[in-house]
Amino acid sequence: MYDVFFSETVLRQLKRLDKHVQKRVISAIGRVRIRPGLFLKRLVSMPYFRLRVGDYRVILDVKQEKMVIMVVYVGHRKSVYK
Repeated sequence: MYDVFFSETVLRQLKRLDKHVQKRVISAIGRVRIRPGLFLKRLVSMPYFRLRVGDYRVILDVKQEKMVIMVVYVGHRKSVYK
């Protein structure tokens, strides 16, 4: 199982979201901890991965050799890739 770390920016972004969306994002990240290959898709122009949670996207940095997942950004799909 992978360890998950949140940046300070992500914690602030999560606090701004509705409680329902917060629970969905945290639940989705919990699923990714076990088998990240099933849920993540690599971004083309960046070394990161994305996780789709409804209309929201979670940008993750996965370190396979250390078994660590760093959550980099959380936001609505219309603004997360800018």
